[in-house]
Amino acid sequence: MIRIALAGNPNSGKSTLFNLLTGSNQYVGNWPGVTVEKKEGVYKKDKEVSITDLPGIYSLSPYTLEEVVSRDYLINEVPDVIIDIVDAANIERNLYLSTQLSELGIPFVLALNMMDVVRKNGDKIDIGGLSKDLGCQVVEISALKNQGVDELIHVAKKVALTKKVQAEEKYPKDIEDALAGIEEIVPGLKEEKARRFLAIKLLERDEKVLEKYNLNQDQKSRLETLISKFEEDHDDDGEGIMTDARYQLVTDVTKRNVRKGRTGETTTDKIDRIVTNRWLALPIFALIMVGVYYISIIWVGQPITDWVNDTVVAEWTQGGIDQLLTNAGVADWMHSLVVDGIIGGVGAVLGFLPVIACMFLLLAILEDIGYMSRIAFILDRIFRKFGLSGKSFIPILIGTGCAVPGIMATRTIENDNDRRMTIITASFLPCGAKLAIISLFSAAIFIDKWWFAPLTYFIGIAAVVISGIILKKTKLFQGDPAPFVMELPEYHFPNPRNVLRSTYDRCKAFVVKAGTIILLATIAIWLLSNISVKGEFHTFEDASTDSILSAIGGFFAPLFAPLGFGDWKAVVATFTGLVAKEAVVGTYGVVAGLGAGLDSSDSGVIAFAASSFTSVSALSFTVFNQLTVPCFASVGAIRNEMNSAKWTWTAIGYQILFSYVIALMIYQFGRVLVLGEAMTLWTYIAFACLVLMVYLLFRPDPKDRLAKAAMKAAGENR
Repeated sequence: MIRIALAGNPNSGKSTLFNLLTGSNQYVGNWPGVTVEKKEGVYKKDKEVSITDLPGIYSLSPYTLEEVVSRDYLINEVPDVIIDIVDAANIERNLYLSTQLSELGIPFVLALNMMDVVRKNGDKIDIGGLSKDLGCQVVEISALKNQGVDELIHVAKKVALTKKVQAEEKYPKDIEDALAGIEEIVPGLKEEKARRFLAIKLLERDEKVLEKYNLNQDQKSRLETLISKFEEDHDDDGEGIMTDARYQLVTDVTKRNVRKGRTGETTTDKIDRIVTNRWLALPIFALIMVGVYYISIIWVGQPITDWVNDTVVAEWTQGGIDQLLTNAGVADWMHSLVVDGIIGGVGAVLGFLPVIACMFLLLAILEDIGYMSRIAFILDRIFRKFGLSGKSFIPILIGTGCAVPGIMATRTIENDNDRRMTIITASFLPCGAKLAIISLFSAAIFIDKWWFAPLTYFIGIAAVVISGIILKKTKLFQGDPAPFVMELPEYHFPNPRNVLRSTYDRCKAFVVKAGTIILLATIAIWLLSNISVKGEFHTFEDASTDSILSAIGGFFAPLFAPLGFGDWKAVVATFTGLVAKEAVVGTYGVVAGLGAGLDSSDSGVIAFAASSFTSVSALSFTVFNQLTVPCFASVGAIRNEMNSAKWTWTAIGYQILFSYVIALMIYQFGRVLVLGEAMTLWTYIAFACLVLMVYLLFRPDPKDRLAKAAMKAAGENR
């Protein structure tokens, strides 16, 4: 088995290449002992070639978790060959990592990706000269267009089998002499596979590398003397000297081998002048997201969802199986379980699959063309003003597909306070499961109201910002936000393969959940709604007031009455949403299928929801379920990432309290201002909550007060 490691900068096309090479022959896990995602696969054209996709990194310095993981894997696991994926359109910036990879003593191949963009720009790259200067094989590819990929693997296998290691003499002589001196001082360094890299790390005073060797006092003294003299001669520290040397090497290599064919602004630069403009960026972002929701909910959602729910689910599936079971003489309880429970619940969820698939498709297109990176860049400016880093928005953005990978993506945030705060807020934006709830009320209550679905998205962003401001001013989360560096890829036309694969994977996860978790949830809901508190089986009409389900919902109903949904059915739906947010719709599908007092001409989950909510209570219900505790799987991810029961309960407590207060204000103010109802005690409580929230938002930051006090004390001492 030949082991290949894929390395490269973020947005260099590494993931695209990995997916292209492995297809479905891949699995995702965690690196041993480290909570960073690990992707491994088998080359689909040769089962004897395994491929490991390393985290996207800019260098092998031990500053971020991704860099530590990549460095430890390459040094300790020693793959047979490294494929270094380089964005050829930005080759000078990408080659810094290449210089470090060349020092590891592991055979490596340079893959110049995005060569289609290079040719389009009229740039020229001397492949032979680049290969000679870097001491490695260089292959031109375009992962996006599947060009040169097979040749790349052929060359990588050949290099791995010949064990060819690149030349090492590439830095100025004084640096080479210093590295040779370090190799003489440190015992065992010459036997290390990555001896040159480790010698450089010692020159950079990397304590983690120094810990590898049990040096005696004489050796430590000689090493310190050598490095100190070297730094004194260069008037800089070892890390700064090596960084300058690498950049000088990269500059020399690109100057000799790269000729730019274009001058001035690129098409990407011209687009970014508009879409990332200080004043235009946010309005454009808002318009794009409104367009995404409008197309998904109004254009696709209403006609297709109505047809799927009314015709496919209710008429064809439920009606057909109802007739089939009736003719077969199946027992009433089994008939009700299949038709009202399973098909009613699961069918109600799957009825909104067209909307969700359209949403996933449009988001995949935005991601593939490079716009999603711009959103993170745009919102970084806003987040930073409120004490958060733009790095926090990446997990939140990922969470629009599913909250679980969004929460897991917080692993790469170095600052613990920022990471914990991001975990708490990562599920605030609508995910695919919550989109089913939004779609339900778009079809039932907010018909032709294009603004409803986008409003929930921007409420999620506002909730993140508000939470960031409030939490950052508490002792638990004080501190400066983590720095944020992100590659902005060039715009390009979406790759149909990537877009359709992303959409398929997300829709598949949605359907699988509907066929497993939601199926079990709807069966449980049916059982509880058809068994009385006395343990007797009844039909829904006979047990609507004394079933176990209604008893549970009725017990907690007063708690949710101030939010506008004190009906036991809404309460039960909210609770089942803790299992999976799709179960909220599934619950209403079961209840609607069982009758619930509706006329036979006015049946179905959409009609039932329309009869149960006003516009204000529907918005309150939607926002509460969007902002409150996510599904059990997400709670498990929170527990895993927090690695603390205390912090997990802190996150859950904040989500419940925050969602309750927001929903309370929406309903209490909405029923007075929109429905024209009279004010009550709860209206005044909601107003008090608003005043308290405004105070928490605008109160002085205790950190600033302490800093001013310290400055004042220092002035008085002088």
